[in-house]
Amino acid sequence: MKNLCNHVIAALLILCCSCTKQFTNNDNKTVSGELKNSAKAAVADMAENPFVRSIYTADPSAHVWADGRLYVYPSHDIDPPRGCDLMDQYHVFSTDDMIHWTDHGEILRASQVPWGRPEGGFMWAPDCAYKNGTYYFYFPHPSATDWGSSWKIGVATSTSPASNFVVQGYIQGLEPLIDPCVFVDDDGQAYFYYGGGNVCKGGKLKANMMEIDGAMQTMQGLNDFHEATWVHKRNGVYYLSYADNHDVNGQHNRLQYATSNSPLGPWTSRGVYMDPTDSYTDHGSIVEYKGQWYAFYHNSSISHNDWTRSICVDKLFYNADGTIQKVIQTPGNNNNPNPVPIGETITLKGSNNNYVSSENGQQPMNCNRATAQGWEQFTIMDAGGGKVALFTQGKYVSSENGQQPINCNRTAIGPWEQFEWINNTDGTISLKGNNGLYISSENGTQAMTCNHSTAGASEKFKVNQ
Repeated sequence: MKNLCNHVIAALLILCCSCTKQFTNNDNKTVSGELKNSAKAAVADMAENPFVRSIYTADPSAHVWADGRLYVYPSHDIDPPRGCDLMDQYHVFSTDDMIHWTDHGEILRASQVPWGRPEGGFMWAPDCAYKNGTYYFYFPHPSATDWGSSWKIGVATSTSPASNFVVQGYIQGLEPLIDPCVFVDDDGQAYFYYGGGNVCKGGKLKANMMEIDGAMQTMQGLNDFHEATWVHKRNGVYYLSYADNHDVNGQHNRLQYATSNSPLGPWTSRGVYMDPTDSYTDHGSIVEYKGQWYAFYHNSSISHNDWTRSICVDKLFYNADGTIQKVIQTPGNNNNPNPVPIGETITLKGSNNNYVSSENGQQPMNCNRATAQGWEQFTIMDAGGGKVALFTQGKYVSSENGQQPINCNRTAIGPWEQFEWINNTDGTISLKGNNGLYISSENGTQAMTCNHSTAGASEKFKVNQ
């Protein structure tokens, strides 16, 4: 789990398309909107990237099932993150047109794994397969506190592609590796792949889809394999794609691929099909849908944090000889009507129609001022990692980590002075601290806090009104 392309082309694509989106946090909802204008480039007829913005997601595993929809099974980066430790609560997303995406809600979490790590978390990159009326969801998860040496590949099953999954156990006899991939060939034979730590292995699955048939084999011929195995087939040729160990000038994983006439190799390396994203990791999948091939991947373009990632998709094209053309990563619509006003001095008005006051740092902050003077004006500073800081009268606002009312008396930016700026759909903004909780006006009836888990009316503020 480690990872921009042609900036000129990307800039032109931004000019070519205009997008609108709507995202919410409820189950079974639309998570991406409509691409209004058709473009001639690779972005045409698709939602803008990242196409899921309601939660942070990574490691997309894409499949087309018999109902005619394309389903994506990603991992879920819990916010705020702690590296990859807290990843949990898998969701499933689907589309029938590559524009409108539906979040079918959570299908599995660590606490539902009977043999799983007592502390939970560590629900990393999954995959899904279908055979004889059953969907098989494969997920890596440790079975002990010492997670590094206790990885297992769990299997949950359902008769639905996006709900009612029940853990059946795990595949016995495997090494403690990650990133499962299951490929079902044209003859119905299923193959299982996994890896990590520069090792990629594959083997046949028995008909029950939960046992290895024979011995696992090391995949031969791969160049600089790191992790994130994915196998697909086109015109009788097998393609094994993966993330490499690239780490040059602050750019990380590239996505490479190799080909073979056999699902278990040996493989011939064909090079890089996707350059690094802005994330420390990348993990891809490749699928054909309605006559077009697509490359799924993730980046950190929303959070600007390596461990709160977002899944993306772009069109993928083959050359006449079957080699893959370099995928063009298309950015989202940068014409944000509510951009983060870095460097600007603003006021914040609560739902009680009073202004937030710094109280000049002499006491905890309040939201009870009828007019905005110097103490009610804040300059928005770049606090790094995609976060902002609020600065006024020579001091920074501190969340106090939610342990006491917030204050404006810090002389430097630390973790408690960093906030995520969230643009709400109603035109207001919310501020979330590094403790994962929201700043609240407390409706002006008491000192302001940063300890609310959801953003209701008291956690929403109007800017410059």
